[in-house]
Amino acid sequence: MLPSSRKSRSPKGAVRRLLSRWLPPLLGGIVALALVFWLYRDLDFKRFVSGLGEARIGWIAVLTATILLEQLVNGWKWRQILHDVKPVRTLRLTGALLAGYGANILVPLGISPLVRSWLIARMEGLKMGTVLTTTIIARFIDGVIFALFAGLVAMAGRVPQIAGNLELGLAVAGALNFALFGAALWAMYRFRTLFAHEGPLICRLFDWVATWFRANGAALRGSLCAGVVWPRSRWHRAGILVGAVAAKLVAATHYIWAGLAVGVVLAPFDYLFLMVFAGFSLVLTRFVRVPGGFVIGSALAFELLGVPEEQALQMILFNWMLSIIIVVGVGLLVLWQSGIDIRRAQMEATDVRV
Repeated sequence: MLPSSRKSRSPKGAVRRLLSRWLPPLLGGIVALALVFWLYRDLDFKRFVSGLGEARIGWIAVLTATILLEQLVNGWKWRQILHDVKPVRTLRLTGALLAGYGANILVPLGISPLVRSWLIARMEGLKMGTVLTTTIIARFIDGVIFALFAGLVAMAGRVPQIAGNLELGLAVAGALNFALFGAALWAMYRFRTLFAHEGPLICRLFDWVATWFRANGAALRGSLCAGVVWPRSRWHRAGILVGAVAAKLVAATHYIWAGLAVGVVLAPFDYLFLMVFAGFSLVLTRFVRVPGGFVIGSALAFELLGVPEEQALQMILFNWMLSIIIVVGVGLLVLWQSGIDIRRAQMEATDVRV
């Protein structure tokens, strides 16, 4: 019998690892492309291309600015959460956010929080686990705020009428979202002290799992717990909530500017519906490993709102392509200025010993 370390290096083991890593995203990509082609099977391609050429550059520039503004607001919100650990400049945090998104696009393995946490920890002299915890808190708060927007859209009664009760579906999904993220936040703060101790079973299990990655479980738990903070200043606490709401409102305006670029104007609540519907689609498709959930969700939402296919696809394309260009471009620039490349960022960020 070969030792387990040699087994893992065998050709069969390498093929198995390659398939397990890349086959699900590949299959998911095929499913996503099939859905997009099915949704736009009746597209008038000539009209679509001519519409792209006639798009108003001024509104596209505004869209570009608001995409950057959304990330700047998210960086400012992260600053409020991280403040009692260490005050960090908003621009530095925004750059780390974009670097994480850029790494996740180029290496689609969900490493965005790890990369941004590692980058800030490296630049500010903090423990990666501590910074990572603050990103998790930010994500949970975003989930709670998103759930409130979903409830607002459902209660407003401006949801397109289709077979079934879409309003009830959004309300239930929003309530589940609120309960899930709210409970996660409560558990983090309620059991922070307990998780830092040596005795509880969950702590011993965590330390045992950490040994698989050659990490010091107790030290890692300590650094994670150090990031479970809530600002002492009422202004910073208010800033977290204001930042989370403002980021969602800015995100909802993206399709306003994309629509004005191609001559589409919708009702105010339609833009909130687009954001909520596309957001839920993104979450659902991530569970089944299908990429492009936001694009698919937006396409379905535009169809429900009765927007012509050609203009809907133009709006989606402008929003999606500009987001990719900005995130990857600025994100890679941040990584380059930090003196690292994407491969090194991936390897070091996934090392739990940091």
